[in-house]
Amino acid sequence: MAPAPLSVVNSSLPVTEGQVAEFAADPVSCMRRLWEAHGDICALQEGAQRLHFVFGPTYTRQVLSDSQRFHSQFFAIRGPRKSAQRRVTSGLLTMNGETHKQHRRIVMGPLQKRAITAYHETVAGLARNYLENWKPGETRDLASEMTQYMLQLTSQLLFGIDMPELAYRIGELTERWVALNHKVGPAAFSSDATTSEDYEKLLRAAEELEVAVKEMVQIRRGGKLGFDVLSLLIRAHDSEVGVTDEQLIGHIVLLFGAAHLTSAHTLTWTLFLLAQHPEVMTGLYQEFQEVLNLQAPQPEDLERMPYLDRVLKESMRVLPASAYSQRIAAENVELGPFQLKRGEAIIFSQFITHHLADLYSQPDQFLPDRWETISPSPYAYLPFGAGPRMCVGAALGMMQLKISLPIMLSQFKFTMVPHSEVNARVMSTMLFPCSTVRAQLSRHDGQFEAAPVSGSIHSMVTLPGKAKSKIRAA
Repeated sequence: MAPAPLSVVNSSLPVTEGQVAEFAADPVSCMRRLWEAHGDICALQEGAQRLHFVFGPTYTRQVLSDSQRFHSQFFAIRGPRKSAQRRVTSGLLTMNGETHKQHRRIVMGPLQKRAITAYHETVAGLARNYLENWKPGETRDLASEMTQYMLQLTSQLLFGIDMPELAYRIGELTERWVALNHKVGPAAFSSDATTSEDYEKLLRAAEELEVAVKEMVQIRRGGKLGFDVLSLLIRAHDSEVGVTDEQLIGHIVLLFGAAHLTSAHTLTWTLFLLAQHPEVMTGLYQEFQEVLNLQAPQPEDLERMPYLDRVLKESMRVLPASAYSQRIAAENVELGPFQLKRGEAIIFSQFITHHLADLYSQPDQFLPDRWETISPSPYAYLPFGAGPRMCVGAALGMMQLKISLPIMLSQFKFTMVPHSEVNARVMSTMLFPCSTVRAQLSRHDGQFEAAPVSGSIHSMVTLPGKAKSKIRAA
């Protein structure tokens, strides 16, 4: 049965009646309708349950900057106390207060900006190796390829193992587990009971994921511990003031899932946007020629490519890998016109905030040059979140993108398969490609062209018209 349409409640509060299942089915459409009806703060009411939403920098700042009153509770379903689901959800995203601060310091060490330069050659080498079997004339699914690439990179860079098969298995298990969390999770905010069958599937998926993660830990323990994140976590786990078994598993699942999924999606969406905007690709290719001579970037080159920086900022604005996230009121608290009770949920949305016309002119268009003149606040532009819980891997993620994209785009020209279908879907807060993203590879000839595509991607971003447009590099 389709969810009932949203309807505005006739009250003094900005509340809309609807079903939480409708939000889970299509978060972007639901949040857009809520914003159009009420503006920057509102709520979705289903029976006695109420889910609050904040859009734009003002209320987002209030929620994200106050980690004492607004706690993180990323996973709606934690599972029984001794279950694998409880253990794999025990990472940073479910920690608060002093526990979060302590574990954030442990995890952040090898991810800080001054430490990640040592990873540069590993990223460049993996990018070059991954492209070795690619040939001009082939068609590649960018969604699948970028996921596999990031799985290899994540397993080697963060966890010190070079075992693609194990990385792929953990990646597949992670995506299945993420999908089931997305399917089962809304029941925590709804009056509808979660089906026993789906809940049992979630618990089994968590068990399979935990077994694979433990295998990775065992392999890492069997070798010499290095300075990767997993080695650091193992040392902390083994120390007197270290990490518990549950927390070790939780940290690994969170880092592995977040590192490979969000970066893979960002790479996919950036390559897609560039393929559809030949004038932007022309400018970027010229920068690669001038700065890099179409070679792999060196560490000092990463700050010498301002156009690449603008392209990435704009890609993560218009199609952010994380579309929304949530907080829980840790105590009774006032938020705009609402008096929240302890335990009530608040959704904040990177996607909606990034698409507000009063913050960004022509917000649905991919316009990298806007970044020459704008400097939004951290709560108006937040692809990595903001405040004291900002993503610990932001610097590493940007470094990976700034190395990988020049290598890929200097070696091949990417053109979307004409009339192919490109679909996007928000699942468990992340903006997934839920179809193939098929691109044709060719040698560089200085000419870039957009090809018409269909699919739900058109509801996310305004693309050039259906007629092919061509731009030739100087």
